[in-house]
Amino acid sequence: MRQAPATIPRGAATTPSPGLADAWAHPLLGRLLRGRSARRRLDQRHPWVLDTAVVLVVALLSLPDLLSHSRHGPFGDTTDRSHLPTPVLVAFAVALVVPLWWRRRTPAITYWVISGVLLAQWSLGVWPQTGMAALVALYSLALHGSLRVLGWAAALTAADLSLAVGVLAPVDHPFLGLFFLLGTATAAIAIGLTLRIRRLYLAALEDRATRLEIEQDQRIRLTTAAERTRIAREMHDIVGHNLSVMVSVADGASTLAANRGETSADALRILADTGRQAMSELRRVLGVLREERGHEQDEQLLGPQPGIPDLDALLTRVRAAGLPVTYRTMGDLDALGSGVQLTVYRVVQEALTNTLKHAGLGATADVTVTKETDTVHIKVADTGAAAGAQSGDAGHGLVGIRQRAAMYGGSVTLGPPATGHGWLVDVVLDVPPGDHQP
Repeated sequence: MRQAPATIPRGAATTPSPGLADAWAHPLLGRLLRGRSARRRLDQRHPWVLDTAVVLVVALLSLPDLLSHSRHGPFGDTTDRSHLPTPVLVAFAVALVVPLWWRRRTPAITYWVISGVLLAQWSLGVWPQTGMAALVALYSLALHGSLRVLGWAAALTAADLSLAVGVLAPVDHPFLGLFFLLGTATAAIAIGLTLRIRRLYLAALEDRATRLEIEQDQRIRLTTAAERTRIAREMHDIVGHNLSVMVSVADGASTLAANRGETSADALRILADTGRQAMSELRRVLGVLREERGHEQDEQLLGPQPGIPDLDALLTRVRAAGLPVTYRTMGDLDALGSGVQLTVYRVVQEALTNTLKHAGLGATADVTVTKETDTVHIKVADTGAAAGAQSGDAGHGLVGIRQRAAMYGGSVTLGPPATGHGWLVDVVLDVPPGDHQP
């Protein structure tokens, strides 16, 4: 069986949104987006790299302050390190910086440790540059930690800063210092919460996209199952009709042979009995696919399904619905078997139904059915809109076209034609000699 080429549902998005595509194409924005994606992948594979980098950056920014013995503090000459030896200051710096390595795994504990060390330093009148570790800890707690713990941490931070500026390590400009410190702490919390909300939003979008993809796949599976059931019912009708004809002919020939005294009468009678048994088995196996009906209807012979001659009536109804259709045939289509004719009819029917739904006003359609040596080529082209016309839950007819083509090892091409205008349904069926009328 030949595999059908990759197809695109009518109106389905085939390219990224214009805004995102333009951003990726922009020299600067594209580089930033690619760099961000690369960093995210690196962080997912090796999270310790980012944690170590944060620790090193904070330590390097604080190193000049540790090596200096200036009395100049952030808000006036209040710093007095003369009574604290350098090893003690280094120990305090290490106690502030090292916990940042666990800021994403245990953000609450990291914040409480850093907050306690800072409070001890302020009680000694020291305003170290390593105090920025508290901002990083607050940011990490807002991004990764419990919101309830974050509330308590924000309140504790405000109380600690007020106590440090006013009592533990007084500064020359307490109100300015408190405003600056509270502002930076608030900014750290706000940035963390903003990124947290953004991550939750993106996670919700990804979850929704995943669920929609699953639902779409389920709809396609259900539609495929329904279409296969419909095909089985139609094949039931066709095979049942042909068997009934065979049984009738065999019964007539058996009676005629018996009247003439020919020896073939017994063989013809066996043939008729075998045909009736096959019909009974067919009703038992495939009859469950049909809608429930009365006992008398079950006993009636099944009528034939539509074929090539019924296309004229179908096109008449389509034209009456407002869609101009041209119809061309090539080859001896009447010689095709009833199953192949039914497939041709259903393909044309589904394609024109799709055109009526989505092509819009002013569209026209062209139907061509060509019979070649071992193939049947069905081509339905319209001049309607090729994008944005088909909704996400539509396209059941297209699923049916693929299923019917698969029955005959055919190929299906769906999408805009080479001109880019309109919509094309191109189906090629493999029809071996056995699928022709006797």
